[in-house]
Amino acid sequence: MFRMEEPVNLRTSFLTSGVFLVCFTMCVRAQSASENELKLGTQAYKAAKYEEAIRHFERAVVDDPFNIRAHLYLATALSQQYIPGAETPENKLLGDAAILQYRSVLGLDPNNLNAIKGIAYLKLQMKDLDEAKDLYRRATKLAPDDAEFYYSIGVIDWTQTYQPRMELRANLGVRPDQALIRRAECWDVRRANEGLVADGIDVLKTAIEKRPNYDDAMAYMNLMYRERADIQCGDPEARAADLKTADAWLDVTMGEKRNKAAKELVKEE
Repeated sequence: MFRMEEPVNLRTSFLTSGVFLVCFTMCVRAQSASENELKLGTQAYKAAKYEEAIRHFERAVVDDPFNIRAHLYLATALSQQYIPGAETPENKLLGDAAILQYRSVLGLDPNNLNAIKGIAYLKLQMKDLDEAKDLYRRATKLAPDDAEFYYSIGVIDWTQTYQPRMELRANLGVRPDQALIRRAECWDVRRANEGLVADGIDVLKTAIEKRPNYDDAMAYMNLMYRERADIQCGDPEARAADLKTADAWLDVTMGEKRNKAAKELVKEE
């Protein structure tokens, strides 16, 4: 019996080895083709030929669906074509296509920071603020020293407080120079915005701690304290204190911008 089975086992082994060799060869060829398309796509992208670059990156993804760089490069090229604020169906398709590629990256590498940043940016431009904020918070866990992520959360917090507050002021006929704090509706705004304002101030402070000359974050600190001033319901002293702090942050912002401008002039000389 042993002598009869031995040839069968040998044939099975040879067949298995052959299949493995064929699969390995096809895999290597696919990876090589994918890398070649990436090279061509990168050259087109650097030459600002974005549509051509997209075609090459699409082929790279088809050739090797497990190639993370192929998905990332395709997502980046699609994002480059996306126009923030444009509401056309074609533009939305570009944004959605880029997000799909970034999500493919996360399927292969769940902690890929470039993919998380890419989706967060696009979601922010698409006004999907809650998801954008969640993604930026996820990014702070992966790169806790990157000030930009905290700043981005602060920008979203301010956007989510400013827009509804200004709509209410407009509906009530409250002029920009008038305080909202003596209106009964102020308390509704405070309940809706208080947590966002506190979070915004907190993350912007963190951004400035991480990058002490971060003038954009300083500018939003000014704005966030103005948001807080307008929900100090029935407390004019607290409102005045917040406005004073806001003015102080504005002065710091302008000073930092002047310093940067002076440094640029020195470089040019």
